[in-house]
Amino acid sequence: MIARAIALTLLIALAAPTWCFAAPAVPAAAKRMAKPAPKTATAVFAGGCFWCLETQFETFPGVKSVVSGYTGGHKDRPTYEEVCAHTTGHYEAVRIVYDPTMVSYAQLLDRLWHGIDPTQGDGQFCDIGESYRSAIFWQDSTQRSLALDSKRELERSGVLKSPIVTAIVPGKPFWPAEEYHRS
Repeated sequence: MIARAIALTLLIALAAPTWCFAAPAVPAAAKRMAKPAPKTATAVFAGGCFWCLETQFETFPGVKSVVSGYTGGHKDRPTYEEVCAHTTGHYEAVRIVYDPTMVSYAQLLDRLWHGIDPTQGDGQFCDIGESYRSAIFWQDSTQRSLALDSKRELERSGVLKSPIVTAIVPGKPFWPAEEYHRS
């Protein structure tokens, strides 16, 4: 009789759907330690006048904000006048905050490559000077790899007749431009 009861219990347990059994409890400390996926990420690009880059990215799906500013130089909190005087080493640049579930860093790079002349080393189009040079300021090793891969792919395409001179460099502090420069 006992053997029959055990067999019947096993049979019911094996035939029951898995949702009938409670999952093991997750300790509260483990729940606090789990990191959610980032809701936003940041890209920093230079490519001539920051207003041109601003308009190139601000309506791109998945982009949350685009801020004009300065980066890549040696002076903290530079002014527009200092950057234009070529005494700071800074580029005019944009900081793009985007939703990586809606737009990828690779897509942002593609948009950058299509909006600049990556073969022009002294600026961009009619904006000439060191502050108008093009650059990709990577924020982590993944962005670095993606930027270098996209550059190699563009070089292999044969579309450009001159070498790419756009710098791919580690991100440095980004200084937002003065309020009158931001739209």
